[in-house]
Order: sequence, then structure tokens, then C-alpha cells
Amino acid sequence: MKNSIALLAILMSCALFGQVHLEYYLDPNHTYDESIPKPKSILGYEVGDWHVSHDKLVNYMIQLAGSSDRIQIENRGSTFEGRPILLLTITSPSNHEQIEEIKKRHIDLTDIGANKIEIEKQPLVVYQGFSIHGNEPSGSNAGILLAYHLAASQEPETLKILDELVILFDPSLNPDGLQRFSYWANTNKNQNLTADPNDREFNEVWPGGRTNHYWFDLNRDWLPTQLPESQARIKTFSSWLPNILTDHHEMGTNSSFFFQPGVSSRVNPLIPAKNQEITLKIASYHVKGLNKLGSLYYSEENYDDFYLGKGSAYPDVNGGIGILFEQASSRGHVQESENGLLTFPFTIRNQLTAAFTTLKAATSMRIEILTYFKEFYSNSRNTASKSKQKSIIFSSGKDPVKSYQFAKILERHKIKVHKLNGNLTRDGKKYNSENSYIIPLEQKKHQLIQAMFTKQTKYKDSLFYDVSSWTFPYAFNLNYSIENSNTLIGKEITDIKLSKGKVVSKANYAYLFEAHNYLTPKLINHLLEHNVRVKVGLTPFILNGKKYDYGTYMIPVKNQNMSEEDLYNILKDGADFSHITIDGTETGYTKGIDLGSRDFSTVKKPEIAILVGEGIRSYDAGEIWHLLDTRHKISISKIDIRELNKVDLSRYTHFIIPSFEGSGLDSQVEKLKEFVREGGTIIGYRYTSKWLKKNKFIDIEFLKKELIAKDISFENKDKFTGAQLTSGAIFNTKLDKSHPINFGFQNENLPFFRNTNLYIKPNKQSYNNPIQYTANPLLSGYVTKENLELLKNSVPFQTQKMNRGRVIILTDNTNFRAFWYGTNRILTNALFLSDKM
Repeated sequence: MKNSIALLAILMSCALFGQVHLEYYLDPNHTYDESIPKPKSILGYEVGDWHVSHDKLVNYMIQLAGSSDRIQIENRGSTFEGRPILLLTITSPSNHEQIEEIKKRHIDLTDIGANKIEIEKQPLVVYQGFSIHGNEPSGSNAGILLAYHLAASQEPETLKILDELVILFDPSLNPDGLQRFSYWANTNKNQNLTADPNDREFNEVWPGGRTNHYWFDLNRDWLPTQLPESQARIKTFSSWLPNILTDHHEMGTNSSFFFQPGVSSRVNPLIPAKNQEITLKIASYHVKGLNKLGSLYYSEENYDDFYLGKGSAYPDVNGGIGILFEQASSRGHVQESENGLLTFPFTIRNQLTAAFTTLKAATSMRIEILTYFKEFYSNSRNTASKSKQKSIIFSSGKDPVKSYQFAKILERHKIKVHKLNGNLTRDGKKYNSENSYIIPLEQKKHQLIQAMFTKQTKYKDSLFYDVSSWTFPYAFNLNYSIENSNTLIGKEITDIKLSKGKVVSKANYAYLFEAHNYLTPKLINHLLEHNVRVKVGLTPFILNGKKYDYGTYMIPVKNQNMSEEDLYNILKDGADFSHITIDGTETGYTKGIDLGSRDFSTVKKPEIAILVGEGIRSYDAGEIWHLLDTRHKISISKIDIRELNKVDLSRYTHFIIPSFEGSGLDSQVEKLKEFVREGGTIIGYRYTSKWLKKNKFIDIEFLKKELIAKDISFENKDKFTGAQLTSGAIFNTKLDKSHPINFGFQNENLPFFRNTNLYIKPNKQSYNNPIQYTANPLLSGYVTKENLELLKNSVPFQTQKMNRGRVIILTDNTNFRAFWYGTNRILTNALFLSDKM
């Protein structure tokens, strides 16, 4: 006993001062297969001495898999920066020999014949994912040790785990972010470690390593699946439907260690009570493991299971148990904290312990969890069969792209989508069998469908860790109808494809296309990049019996800087990739404005810059960058706020300032005003609108109401102020479709996502309010009565001229998390059509 205590003291001392040994993490009395490479033999250092880079992590995992018959490794794709998205399947060699049969039987548990399967003989499936936020690296570093242990340990407990579990092992959920942060932490490491929190090592430069290449929080993309990392893991998840998924994170340095369950009053109502009971039972294993280490921990506080697009909540509506771990972060190698010196190895060991205790719980509770899994899907089928609601029809009218993109999300989640068996009209909206889809509600993923379509305005709690609503048809601005019949369900679509665009006929006079298609900006940019002269119609007209809406684009054939054949080929290429139908015409004479009218205005190619850096919200900036760069192939220059004073802004026509707070722009007021006066356009998002008003770029009035706490105790003051936040809800707006900011929208109403408490008084001239919240705007989500009153009839958009230029502001994020397709057009209209406003 004395020897064990002495060894522990030595190991703790080594971990504190940077001389960590493998025995600090793993029991030195365990027997390990010497043919399996230890981490140090491949990495060149012991885990915890340095922050593992993604390339070194990949190398170790490949070497480990190559030396062990317990591991199969696969690359599921690439990140935006070209890094592999690895998955290790870890189980016993005998299970590997029949892995496809195990998977089939596991999925069969979700189907009608599930009672025929002998659960006693069926392995449990555990998905262990690490460090989805790249600057929370203890997870991925712990993953290296866990993978080694599972590959090399000869202990009976480990062999039992391998026999009874299939472990889907995701060593880095965010390869690009992990690489970015490891570079920062390692290049700023001292040989003589410093714990001073002021040291550069602990203070990353913007945007930090939390996010992926385009600065997205990948832990909010489990439902939207807009990013390659998410699409890879959802493919794995959907093919296996794991029983447990663990999500290893970090939190503030002065915290301890959190494990679920979270706040009981903030559990999504679609999550069964049994799920939380099992989560609590699993937590008892974490308690034992962390007690043994003497590590501080807590549960049932701070974090919740409400937003179902997070890694720890998504499994809960798929028959699984999602578990969040949050470890206090050292953010480097050792840092001072309120709980003493916090070392990187200590954070790794806690994460490793939680990973171990999860596997122990999974083995011990295997029958109970598999039974719950089977019953979840049985109950889901029963709920669906008893419900009056039988199907959901959706369409995006004249825009096939948005409905296709939503159908692809459903396909990724293995939700069955069918053709619509006939044409119909609901609430004045037409659903054509050629461009509409229908979802049968009596299917395995009934609960997940509900999660995506649910609308909610009443809640048990007024605090939310994330958004309070994410209703997908609102996000995509789709027409949809919930039907009480199955009669309209046609053939299942097994390969969702997008209809092709085309040039209907070669023309000698002009070509025309409407602006309804989501990819219209991509086509416009393509034409302008090829120096094609493009005009936009400011009013509707009828030509050859077809009605053309506001914002129809016209390309005259004559007087272009190319031959008619070259023009046709450019248009044909554009129609192919944009899925847009382009009409040819041999006359300019119409019912309405003729094609030579002044109401056809020339569209100029924008030269776009976006402000990034300290003070700018990186999520918002990344969403804009991603939208323009990946979807519309529009070039954009990222200008760091530190370099703005050196930049000649005259080369740009548009300058986007994502949500900004602070004083970092105050020295650039005159420079930016000069840019606008000389003809430039500033587009300011969210809190940038306050800065633009303060510095007299735009004359607007914010609506406010003084917040007074009545009968609120000191203990509850944080809950009171937190409840005032509009952290993510959906509201209805009314559009003036004749205004260029709204060209391309088909309906007069548009759902807006908002997560600010910025409310702008409407302009006294009604035509200056082309987007206005309705008198009863709440569609879904949480908002206080006081804030809802302020929102009613307020405006999220304003634009005003300044000399030759223009200032545009938006109080809301029209590009939220890459899946708010419905409002994306507002930004691109602001870029291509600002001089028409």
C-alpha cells in the first residue's frame, strides 16, 4: 500500500512539472501486448507533454490499426482543408469476423420483427467522439490512450468489453480545428512551463481553434449536416444507430468536470423519461471513476438536452443515450486556476477515466440499454400509427434547389422521402408532383421527423443553452402541409436528384430567367465573371404568354463582348450547374415593361470584402464566407481589423461587417465614411447596426424597454437576466416584393431567425420598410412578452444613402449555421442589387 501511494505521488509530481509517464494514465499493473506500439514510440513524446497535431494523431491511429486485429480503420472523407475524417471500429477479432451480421441484427432491433432477436447475444454499440471543438484537446489526446489500451490490454475486463461492445471510435471530430489549436499551443509553449494565464499560450488569436475551416461550431451541425465533417459522422451514425454516444468537451479553466444528465427542466419533450433514467444510472459509473482519482465534478447543472442538433442530444431522439463530458480546460500545458494548478495531463486523465467508465457502464447495462433501444422504436411506431397526422408534403415552389437540399438532409438521416402522388393545393399553395416531396410519418425515424418539424412556443424553463427553435421548413422557407391521409404517398425516392437546368431555345434577341432559384446568385456571378452584360427587371411583365416576376434577369444577345455562340455556351454551362431554366426570346416587346425599358437596370459585378478579426463574431463571419465561397463561388477578400488602416478600400464596391462589438473600429470611422461617400456599400449585421448608428452612418431608432426586476431574489438574478435573452427563435415577416432586397422570394411572408434583442422602429415612409415583422410574429421559439411587444411591426432591415454610396443594416443573421437557406438571398441581393435600392 505504501509503495502504491509513493508511486502515485511521483506520478502526480511528474504530471505537474511536465515529465508525464504512461503509468500516470494507465494502471501499471495491467498486462499489455508489447507488439502494440505505445503512443510515445510513434508520436515521439508521451501523451500530454505536447498537444497532439492531427497529422500525428492520424499516423498513430494508422499504425495502431495495422498492428491490432481488434481495430479496423477507415477514412470517411475529407475536411475543407483536406484532412482525413477517420473512424476506428474497435471490437474483438471474433466480432470483426461477423461485423456486418452484427450490424444487421442491431438495426433489426429497430424494426417490427425485433422480438425474434436474442438481445443476450447482441453486442452494444458505443460511439466515442472526441474534441469536436478543436481548442478543447484533452478529448482527442485521451482518445490516443484509450485506443492504445483497447488494442493492447490483456486484462479480462478489457476482453469482456471487446466481446460485448462494438466501439465506433472517432478520434477527432474536428480535424482542422484540432490542428489549428495544437499549432498554437505548441509554438507558444515554454521549455520551463509557465502557468500564468496572461501568457500568450493561453490566449489564442482570432478566430481560435474551436471551429472548423469556415469557423463553424461543428457541435451544432448534427441535425443540419451542412458540413463535410458532420456528413461523415451522420453517415456512420445512421448506418449503426449507436446505443450510447459520448461527446468529450472542455469548459472554463476555473470549472471542474461535468457529466450528464443536465438540467432536468430543460430536457426536450421528445426525449423519453427512460432516457434520462439510464443517463443517471450511467453517471454512477463516472462518479466511482472520478472519486477514485479525487477529481472534482458535478452534474445536473448548466448544460441541457434541449437543442437536438448537438452531439449529446441528437442520439436521444434516435433511440440512443447521448452523454456530454465537460472538462475544465488548461488551454495549454499548465495554467493557474481557482482549484490549483491545472495541468494538461490531468485534463486528459479525467477524460480518459470518463471514457473508461462509459465502457464499463455499457458492458454492465448492455441488456437494459438494448431493451430500451428496441422499445424506443416500438413505441415510436405505435405513436405514429395512433396519430391522426400521416404525412408531410413540402415544396419550394418554383425553386427546386431548396426543397432538394432539405430532402438531402432527410436522406442523410435515413428518413424515407417519397414522390407526391398527384397535384394539390393547400392554403393557397400549389404542390406539383414534379417538384414536391412527401414524408410518411409511419416510419422508423418518426421521432426524428418530429424533431425537425416541431413548432413550440411554450416551455417549462426560460433558459436555454442553445437555440429554442429550429423548425426546418421555416429555415428553408418551404411550403409544407401536414396531412391526415396516406393517399398522396407515391413511390419512395431512393436516390434524390435535382432536376437539370437548361436553355430552352437559342435566341437572337435576348435570354431571360426568373430569380426564384436558390442558385440564382451563382449564375449571375458566373455571367459577370465572363463579362456578360446582365440586366434586372424592376417590375413584372408578360412575354410569350409567361408571367415574369420582380427581379427577372435579362441578357441581351447583341452588343456583348463575345459571339452569340459563346454567349449561348456560357449560359448553357450556367444553366447546368444552377439548375435554372433560361428562356430565349426573339422580341423585346412585352405586356408590361419592354426589354429595352429603363426598368431593366444593368447589374454590376461586386468586389467584396468582409471584415474579420477581434471584435467580429467569427461564427457570423464564417457563415458569410462559406455561403459566398462554397455555394455561389463568389470571390471575397477577408480583411483583418488590425490591417484595415492600411487597406485601400477603393478597390471594393461592398464591405461586409458581420456582428461587431467593441472599440476596434472607432479609429476607422472617417475611412469607412469616405468609402461610402465615394460610392461604396457597407452591409452591417446584427450588433454592427448599433455601431453604425452611434457613428452616424445611418439614422435609425432602436426600441427599448427598461428591464426592472420585481420580487427577484439575488439567488435568481442570473436566471432573471438570462430569461430576457432571445437566444434563437423564429418570427414571421411581411415582404414588399417590389423592393430589390426581396427579389426572388415567391411568398409575401418570410420566416426570420433571430437571436438578438435589437428592435428598430419602422421608417416613417412605408416604402422604406420592405421587410417588417408582422403584428403577430412569433412562429416558434421562446421570447418574453416584453420583447415580443417590441418586436411587433419592427423592422430587421434598413438602408439609407450617404452621398454616392449606401449603408445597409440587418438586425438578424440571415445565414445562420449554413442551414437557414430561406433568408440567404437577402445578402446576395444586397451585393448585386444595392444600387437599385
